[in-house]
Amino acid sequence: MTLHAPYDSDNIFAKILRGELPNVTVYEDDVALAFMDVFPQTSGHTLVIPKGVEARNFLDMPPERLGDYMERVQKVANAVERALSPDGIVVTQFNGAIAGQTVFHLHFHILPRNEGISQKAHASGEMADIAELESIANKIRQAIR
Repeated sequence: MTLHAPYDSDNIFAKILRGELPNVTVYEDDVALAFMDVFPQTSGHTLVIPKGVEARNFLDMPPERLGDYMERVQKVANAVERALSPDGIVVTQFNGAIAGQTVFHLHFHILPRNEGISQKAHASGEMADIAELESIANKIRQAIR
């Protein structure tokens, strides 16, 4: 898929936002939804997507909406750090298929990293156990300020 194309309102994240598909929510307000990645690269892998905007990637995000959205990305990343005490955190985002983007709705990945534990490849692996994701999400929810 090209870097610039029309927004597909049937992408999986748009369906999650409309309540058509389930998710393990970590945080939600009028600006963003944060939820557990069901194909996690690390334990605690969380996604943060903007609400109320049809932005395929970071380049498409209206500038006037960016500040509030990025505050939510930071809020969730801080909660992941407080809840899981990782050695480090990767906050990343992909723009276009060639860059690794697989869902064409803007989203940031928050990946807690720990020394000696390898990170799985992006968009690969097996689906996580939902009960395990719910347990991790609950820790993160409790750490949100």
